[in-house]
Amino acid sequence: MDSSTLRLGHITYSNCFPVHARLIDRPRPDDPALIEGVPSYLNGLLDAGRIDVAPCSSIEFARHARHYRILPDLVIGSRGPVRSILLLGDRPPAELQGRAVGLPTASATSVVLLKILLRVRWGVEPRFFWFDQATEDPFRGGADAALFIGDVALRPGLQPHKEVRLDLGAEWRDETGLPFAFAVWQVGSGSTPAMRDLHRKLRESRSYGAERRGELAERYAARFGFAAPMLDAYWRDLSFDLDTEMEEGLRTFYRLAAELGEIPEAPVLQWVS
Repeated sequence: MDSSTLRLGHITYSNCFPVHARLIDRPRPDDPALIEGVPSYLNGLLDAGRIDVAPCSSIEFARHARHYRILPDLVIGSRGPVRSILLLGDRPPAELQGRAVGLPTASATSVVLLKILLRVRWGVEPRFFWFDQATEDPFRGGADAALFIGDVALRPGLQPHKEVRLDLGAEWRDETGLPFAFAVWQVGSGSTPAMRDLHRKLRESRSYGAERRGELAERYAARFGFAAPMLDAYWRDLSFDLDTEMEEGLRTFYRLAAELGEIPEAPVLQWVS
């Protein structure tokens, strides 16, 4: 890889594919190098300077606001049910006071979202513990409820006997009336001209994905282990546009996260311009 090639983080979950679609499906020599990983892994790479840009967990910007900028107009978000961020359990969340709730190590933003909803929407403060959702069953570890994210949460056979199955995208929308931004494209290094060029390529790539969504779902369904119609519907219902309403949802998330002590303060959004 040429030393001047930008290093772009790519979330391995299917929710990132529609924005990076052209970069993956029809790569070009001048494209950035894609570095893959789960959200928490990419967060660490960006913080360490081992990648230049990534669609990192939105809470990460709040924790590094003095060092990162955001590429405008790009988001992985939902305007209602998201389907891939689920709280599962045997009892309603309002009954989880003091009880054990499992949090996946792969997540950052969704964990803070859950903590906000538990406190603000349901008025409870559980006990939390971490688990690896790829290898561990939190309910065998004593959880009364557990959060699952990404493609793991989309599996039809995930914990089929759990009676409580709450979509946190829908719960957030019901509570605030706003969409939710799970990830934004954050810049840790790279010149402004290089970022402008990358921004153009990413918007072009997003358009490529939108225009060929059904075709791409057919061709890439096996990669993610889903039926093509299901993958197509999942991509259709996600939002990849960081518009004014989505930005308001992001600012509200930061305000509530600060009130809970998850971040020192709600950050000022710094954009690549």
